[in-house]
Amino acid sequence: MAERLTVSSIRRMKESGERVAMVTAYDATFARLFDDAGTDMLLVGDTVGMVVQGHTSTLPVTMDHMVYHCQAVVRGSSRALVVCDLPFMSYQVSVEKALENAGRLLAEGLCQAVKLEGGQRSAPAVQRIVEAGIPVVGHIGLTPQSVNALGGFKVQGREAAQATRLIEDARRIEDAGAFAIVLETIPAGLAKSVTEAVSIPTIGIGAGVECDGQVLVCYDMLGLFDTFVAKFVKRYANLGEATREAVRAYVSEVKERTFPGPEHSYT
Repeated sequence: MAERLTVSSIRRMKESGERVAMVTAYDATFARLFDDAGTDMLLVGDTVGMVVQGHTSTLPVTMDHMVYHCQAVVRGSSRALVVCDLPFMSYQVSVEKALENAGRLLAEGLCQAVKLEGGQRSAPAVQRIVEAGIPVVGHIGLTPQSVNALGGFKVQGREAAQATRLIEDARRIEDAGAFAIVLETIPAGLAKSVTEAVSIPTIGIGAGVECDGQVLVCYDMLGLFDTFVAKFVKRYANLGEATREAVRAYVSEVKERTFPGPEHSYT
């Protein structure tokens, strides 16, 4: 069994120039497949609310949901560093509440690190969590838990003042102790500037190629989620249509009484 990557492993990847490959996972089966394929980090994202639960945003996801899915992903993996999202309102109420819920994800969810959204406003929570010995990944740019305040899923940082603020956000999150930071849906040039402004790895999603790593939602990259497809998503397979074809064939054989055949039956 391969030894699981650590926070230090991810930091060293930036130092050596090796890119970090991160994918979301929500269950043991996908976690095992992604782990076998060489993924460096598995993110148990609150995107589970959209791609698994069928919501239109991540806001309805609860701590209980995240603990449950985190446990499954950890059971299914052995090499990748597992990071779990702190869901909406699990860390915004108070620093102590943030610490309590981060601890729960490690103690019950069994992950190795947590992720939370926000720049300067979240820095105190990041610092408190890190001081308690819990590794943290930051997340700035498009922060889906703030979708209502942002006016939708829109590119962030196109205006000069906003770009300057995002660079400062990244620095504050680094100063607070985060070991990596996700940059979501920002101009590629700005992502390059952020990456150069901090010493911790940046993980891009819709942020161009100059980040230290990339993350995609597995249902997007595998063609399993087609409600909408963001510009930054590359589909590496079309498993959605392949699944439909497989189930159509199954339904047809059941209707025609050709399945199960003798080879699938017991005597």
